[in-house]
Amino acid sequence: MTSTEIPYRRILLKLSGEALLGAEDYGIDPKILTSIATELRDVTALGVQVGVVIGGGNIFRGTGLARSGMDRATGDHMGMLATVINSLALQDALERESVVARVMSALQIHDVCEDFIRRRAIRHLEKGRITIFAAGMGTPFFTTDTAASLRAIEVGADVLVKSTKVDGVYSADPVTDPNAQRYEHLSYDQVIRDKLNVMDTTAIVMCRDNSLPIRVLGLHPQGNLVRLVSGEEIGTLVSDG
Repeated sequence: MTSTEIPYRRILLKLSGEALLGAEDYGIDPKILTSIATELRDVTALGVQVGVVIGGGNIFRGTGLARSGMDRATGDHMGMLATVINSLALQDALERESVVARVMSALQIHDVCEDFIRRRAIRHLEKGRITIFAAGMGTPFFTTDTAASLRAIEVGADVLVKSTKVDGVYSADPVTDPNAQRYEHLSYDQVIRDKLNVMDTTAIVMCRDNSLPIRVLGLHPQGNLVRLVSGEEIGTLVSDG
């Protein structure tokens, strides 16, 4: 397949921190990290430019401690730092696969990663470097879902890919409800109205107002992301209409 046949020029992949857990109870499973890195390597080999936003829930989730009494802003900043740890781990895994990657942080941490500067981020993508956006939006009270929507819009991504544990959006939890139905297509407003928990509401509204389609899919089995960028209609599409 030539680059002119690829339906997406630039994508933004949103990974949850929990996606890195694998068989571990806490932290990062090296096998999962390598699997994600090889998948991203194969996507870039097709000529697709890739941005990534990773959550930090495998290490720390600020909202959880906020419910226990911790100051919410403090908890959220701790969560942002957890995303930096995950981003550096992914960068290292990519480099071991001979893929050039950059981490850009919304918080200034000059010794370990670059500051997020929109034009520089676009330049990295144009040069074929996988660009990992860390530390959310750099401000508390916003999720990494919202950060992913913002970064995707800022860099002009063609689609926001939200990875999940299942193969799309369902009417109910398919793990506990055998009658749950998978949606092939949803509108932004239906996701909000039916509280389908695709992403948080702020993220969905940002995508809707900027006509950014969301594709929800599982990264397992390995190869799903390559299938998507190669033109297969997998997972659930959230878009206008």
